[in-house]
Amino acid sequence: MTTVDPAPPPPMRLRELVFGAACAAAVRAAVRLGVPDALDDSSMTVDDLATAVKTQPHTLRRLLRALSCQGVFAENPDGTFEHTDMSRLLREDDPHSLRYIALWCTEPWTWSVWPRLDEAVRTGGNVFEEVYDEEFFTYLNESAPESAHVFNRAMTTSSEQSARDVAKLLDLDDAASVVDIGGGQGHVLASLLEKHPHLHGTLLDLPGVVENADPRLRDGGALADRARIVAGDCREDVPVEADVYIIKNVLEWDDDSTRRVLAAVRRSARPDARVVVIENLVDDTPSMRFTTAMDLLLLLNVGGAKHTRQSMVDRLTDAGLVIGEIRPVNAYLHAFECTVPATP
Repeated sequence: MTTVDPAPPPPMRLRELVFGAACAAAVRAAVRLGVPDALDDSSMTVDDLATAVKTQPHTLRRLLRALSCQGVFAENPDGTFEHTDMSRLLREDDPHSLRYIALWCTEPWTWSVWPRLDEAVRTGGNVFEEVYDEEFFTYLNESAPESAHVFNRAMTTSSEQSARDVAKLLDLDDAASVVDIGGGQGHVLASLLEKHPHLHGTLLDLPGVVENADPRLRDGGALADRARIVAGDCREDVPVEADVYIIKNVLEWDDDSTRRVLAAVRRSARPDARVVVIENLVDDTPSMRFTTAMDLLLLLNVGGAKHTRQSMVDRLTDAGLVIGEIRPVNAYLHAFECTVPATP
């Protein structure tokens, strides 16, 4: 049975940290082998699991032992293994599944750029293009279709799981129209339209993204009569006038892209329009271990950054927006409520 010291001394904790890649690789291996889906609600022997996922029993036991030390699966006194709350999140059918998030954070390209973090910190720029000779999203869409699929599934999962929280937070009773800028497949927009039957909404994102928009928003969908889908790059233009502009997890690219998006909103929005910016923060949040890690990955792949509360305030203020309330959406997202000032 696997046992773990709940509070290792600093030298052992540091050893654990520098072997963090082994933990990430073990999670990825378990998902790709199909272990979480093969393990049902009862405990199973390693032999039975190995047969189900077509592996060697002795090496599968080593993988499961490593994961059990982290709380992913649990080993029983009789040597069988069973699910934990964390390992269930790796199942395809779990309603809160993080399967594709786990795969996305451990995609092959990540192992090529992490060792060059010192270089990115020294120069302040991304290293991805030096490694792959392509801009990050060009690489995904043209050279790594499997990784692009994982990315899209991960972003869909994340959006679906946060959409309800966003809809619950935002009061749009007095608004007639809303636009979700860089809104992916439109899960947030769909949740808002479902909550507010009077509301009309627009989804704006790149052509390759909106062609896979939520079926509820497309022709024949339950919300299609109140939804409009616009293909475009929000860094170039936001060709929509609305009462409320939502920008969720978009302002984490490089600073120039952030300025361009906010400038495009200012050009389109009428005075007193609301602009709601929703982002992960790297301070003042219980999810800092996750968001600070994502912040470093953004530096490596696109030269971007997660924001502190103050850095987000600075960028919104520089764009000429008037900041009102700042509220938590959930444990890992904050909403910055802004308005567009009247033109002098």
